[in-house]
Amino acid sequence: MSVDAFDTNVLVYACNKSDAQKRQIAQQILESKDGVILWQTACEFISATRKLADQGFAATDAWRHLDFLLESMPLVVPNRMVLDEAQRLHLKLNLSYWDALIIAACLDAGVTRLYSEDLPGRAPPEGLEIINPFA
Repeated sequence: MSVDAFDTNVLVYACNKSDAQKRQIAQQILESKDGVILWQTACEFISATRKLADQGFAATDAWRHLDFLLESMPLVVPNRMVLDEAQRLHLKLNLSYWDALIIAACLDAGVTRLYSEDLPGRAPPEGLEIINPFA
């Protein structure tokens, strides 16, 4: 069984009116996948959607959208092992801290596919496929 997770950029694009193509792709992915919402991306989503304020997307809209996502996908909260693995990935593979943290969270949660536009084109750890849905 595969488990999907979504980087913050996918969640934000689903609400961004300025790029209709990316918005449609992000919405289709979120609607068609059986996945989880990682704590990190939930927190980043609320912060990152502030850049959508000029489109009329208010903080209340962000919280409402996050609630909508959490109605259909469970929230995965990190534990100490996620930090330990993130440290290993960060130092051994020279990943950015934030990339290491999201990959570690995926591995801990049993995620098999991560949809992200931002992660570099490096080979992910075994058991995790990273897909750029916008490429």
